[in-house]
Amino acid sequence: MAMISGGFSYSALRLRLPSCSIPSSRLPVSRTRSSGSSASMDSGDELRQKYMEFPYVSGPHRDLMVELLSSVETRLGSSLQPCTLPPHVRHFGNPAGTAYACIQLRHGLPSSQIDFILGGWIHSKLPSGGALNITSLSGYLNSSTDAPNFRLELIQSIPTSLILVLDLTPRKDLILHPHHLKTYYEDTLLDRYRQRLHMLPEVSPYISPSLYVRAAVSPTAILVSIDVGAGETTNIEEIIRDHVGPVAKELLQFWIESCACTERRVGEPETAYLAERDRIIKNKTIELDLGSSFPRLFGQDVADRVLTVLKEHYNK
Repeated sequence: MAMISGGFSYSALRLRLPSCSIPSSRLPVSRTRSSGSSASMDSGDELRQKYMEFPYVSGPHRDLMVELLSSVETRLGSSLQPCTLPPHVRHFGNPAGTAYACIQLRHGLPSSQIDFILGGWIHSKLPSGGALNITSLSGYLNSSTDAPNFRLELIQSIPTSLILVLDLTPRKDLILHPHHLKTYYEDTLLDRYRQRLHMLPEVSPYISPSLYVRAAVSPTAILVSIDVGAGETTNIEEIIRDHVGPVAKELLQFWIESCACTERRVGEPETAYLAERDRIIKNKTIELDLGSSFPRLFGQDVADRVLTVLKEHYNK
């Protein structure tokens, strides 16, 4: 985790956290249990329900995430394997009960171009009395295609503002491969989505302090801060419903149809290049993002258990 860009990878935004097949209501956190009680563990269906509830965000925010995930399931579900993360990684919290997370990762079938779909949410109480909420959805493609990946994160720590990260992240150097730039970013007019949001008076550019994040995104990436201020007539919920939601849904639909479900085979040298580049990015997500934020949020023991499993699944 989108926490969760590597679905939570863009929490590498460094917020200050507390110490297809190709066509040819707040819930308690699951505690780690001993092997003797494994029969009482949450079933896959129960864990998926927890994942889909997004219990700590506003109605419009929750509705957006559920609609995006439903679109993925409807269009790509037949190309995805079931989530195989163990229960203690799919839903977990810190010993103090102040931070919770829910993650789902589904690998693509061998016949698809999908590497995996990753989504989830993080909730953490802040010392100030507020709460940090991150929701994320990411789509990674495998090395049989050079099409971009999909990334969405909504990061909110106060009721009147949030940070939005929304991008089709390139998997090739766009200077060395101008056709890639033209095919996915210029001819498709993807920059219109960024321009649409930047027209809103509540929206301003967000410049990540992480040079790695700034180097990894596309030239049409949406990295913005949305702040309605105190006493304004417009609220964050309206911005999400009327502006962020439509843009996110259109961009996801484009990624599904034009990237995940459009066959674009590459040659053997490119396949090796893409596989190595993807491996580096996924490992950097663990190392720079989750590896630094998870211990602060969940404690070292919980973070180690979760990250060990995620590393294995990221690199399957």
